[in-house]
Order: sequence, then C-alpha cells, then structure tokens
Amino acid sequence: RMEALLDQWLWRQEYWLPPGITWKDMEAREGTRYPLPRDLFLTLPLALGFIALRLVFERLVALPLSRVLGVQDKARAQVPPVPALEAFFMRRSQQPAQSDLVSLAKQCDLTQRQVEVWFRRRRNQNRPSSTKKFCEACWRFAFYLTAFVAGLAVLIDKSWFWDQRECWIGYPQQPLLNCHYWYYMAELGFYWSLLLCISVDVKRKDFKEQIVHHIATIFLMGFSYCANYVRVGALVMLVHDSSDFLLESAKMFNYAGWRKTCDALFVFFSVVFLVTRLMVFPSKVIHTTLFLSMEIFQPFFGYYFFNILLMVLQALHIFWAWLILRMVYKFIFLGKVERDERSDEEESDCADEGEDQGSVGEPQWEKRKDVLNSRLTALANNCVLNNLTNQRSSPASRMPKAR
Repeated sequence: RMEALLDQWLWRQEYWLPPGITWKDMEAREGTRYPLPRDLFLTLPLALGFIALRLVFERLVALPLSRVLGVQDKARAQVPPVPALEAFFMRRSQQPAQSDLVSLAKQCDLTQRQVEVWFRRRRNQNRPSSTKKFCEACWRFAFYLTAFVAGLAVLIDKSWFWDQRECWIGYPQQPLLNCHYWYYMAELGFYWSLLLCISVDVKRKDFKEQIVHHIATIFLMGFSYCANYVRVGALVMLVHDSSDFLLESAKMFNYAGWRKTCDALFVFFSVVFLVTRLMVFPSKVIHTTLFLSMEIFQPFFGYYFFNILLMVLQALHIFWAWLILRMVYKFIFLGKVERDERSDEEESDCADEGEDQGSVGEPQWEKRKDVLNSRLTALANNCVLNNLTNQRSSPASRMPKAR
C-alpha cells in the first residue's frame, strides 16, 4: 500500500520524465542499466558508513597530522561553577540582555561586570578548539580531493565532458555506467553525512546557508539521478569538488599557523572558485540545462525544478564569492588573510582579567582608579617640591623683587 501511494504521489512519471516517457521505458534491459529512484536508498547506509569512517580517520590520521604540523589549542580561562548562571546559559540564552545581567548579578551576589565575564568565558568554552577544526577540515580535504580525482578520471574521456550538447543526445534513455553510479552514490552519501553531522560540526556565520546548500545539493543530486540527468549532475559535482579541497587545505594550514602557505593556497583557491563557480558553472552547466536541453524535449516539471535548484546553488555561489572577495581585499591591502570570514571568532576577555575573581564589594575598576589617583597625587607633589627646590637654589631667586 505504501509503495502504491509513493507511485501515485511521489514517483509519478510526469514529475521525473519528459512527456511520452514512462518508467517502463527506463527499466533495465540486457546489458543496459538506467537510474531508478529505489537506488537512492543505498545513500543512507553509505552516509552512516562515512560518519564511522570519519571518526576513524580523525583519530588515526587527522589528529596525529595536527601534532606534526604544530596545531596548538588556545588556553581558555575556566569559569567558576555558578548554578544560577549555568541554568540561564543552558535553558534561556547565551547572550543575556542588560536587564537579565542586572537580575542575575543580584541573584548571585556578584557585580554586573563579573556576570558579563562569566558568560563571555562560558561561551568561549563551547567554541571548538583548533584541533577539532583541523580534524574536520582534514577529513573534508581527503574526501573532496579523492572525489575530484576520481570524478575527473571517469569523466575526462567522455564526449559530453567537452561538448555539453552531448549531455542530451538520446535523453532520457541514456545507459548508466557503473563508475557514474558509484560516483553519484558516494557524493550523495557524503552530503547526507554532512547534513546529519551539521549540529555537531564547527558552526560558522553562514550556518543557515550551509544547511540550505546541503539540502539543495541532496535534492539536486537525487532528482538529477532519478530523472537521468546523470551527465549534467556529474559535471556539477566535479565543478564543486575542484575548489573545495583547496579551501579545506588552506584551513588546515591556517589552524597550524603556517601563514604563508595558507595565504598562497587561499589565493589559488580564490582564483579557482571565482572561475569555476561564477564563470564555468553558469556558462556551461546552467546554460546547457536551460537552453540546450530544449532542443531535445519540451519543458516539464523536472526541467523547472532542476533549474530552480541550480539557481539556488548559484545564489549561494555569489554569496560566498562576496565573502571571498572581502578576504582578498584584506589580503591585498593588509598583506595577509586574517581569518575565515565565516568563522565565529573567540571573544577576548584580556581587558577583564581578574574581574570575575574578585569578591562582592568594591569593583576592580574603582580599585584601579584609586591606585591611579594616588600615583598622580604623588607625582604632582614631587613636581611641586622640585620646583620649590629649583627656585631656592637659583641665584636669581635671591635677588630683590624690584630687580
């Protein structure tokens, strides 16, 4: 019954195939295989396998490599246990408002500044360490590099890799090769694993954009496979993998403190990203799906849906290109890449050092003011005494006032 319901609402041939083509036309024949929606069920076990493989890789490869490259975690000040503040932090907000700070200070018998410092340091404790960031970047670098090399190996000898019109010759009854099948399954499984782990991975400023990107990518790849847009979908994956591994390698060296190597890789990544995402992707991929495909079949639901997803990806490309260009501007005019524009930087509490350790009573800044005033008073008295001494010792001071 469930299968009949899916066939009626989800797998309707009008959604996935051009007019005049049915699922029976896409059934495998002797020596020929076509993509089928049920093949996608394999991607979920593959995603779990990638998660398990990632845990082993980070422990056995990435972590030792981080020590070899000299990744060092920043020492963080520990916050004293304050149950009321911890309960507010976990249940309500990590960024308390001004009224909340006043209320919490009275409740805990602390100064408002001490409460602010406590929350700042507590937020820093939740931020991932440099080692964790390095291990995550190392895992993604390993996959993207492997996927790019493998994708280039299975696509470079195909005629439609060089001439995108060939993507539509014989569509949709284009046989599916085993290498293309596993290329698709591996990429889909990997992006499912990224989506499943996004809540525990390093969060950046573009966290929401990352979720949109992963969901759009999964829908795009899944739909392109079911509709047998495999040739175009393979080109989309290759274009993305061509720059992703360069970004992850730049992150790795950034976390390790290799600034010059990081800057060089970042410049190389920026060039590849801007060329592939803002020039190759719209001029080759989107152009062939929007216009060249119309020479073979009439538009149907899948045509519009597929191109809308491509447009969403292109909008994300423009957003990330803007972030990259900001970093390039800083690199040109400031002489270095300061940080990843998407990173959530750790808050500094150097100026407030020691304020959270004081007892309830006179605030630290008032103590510093008293010390400064006493020093200024001593300096002023010293200057007056020196002036009087100079006047007494000067011969001119003993002359008559008339003179």
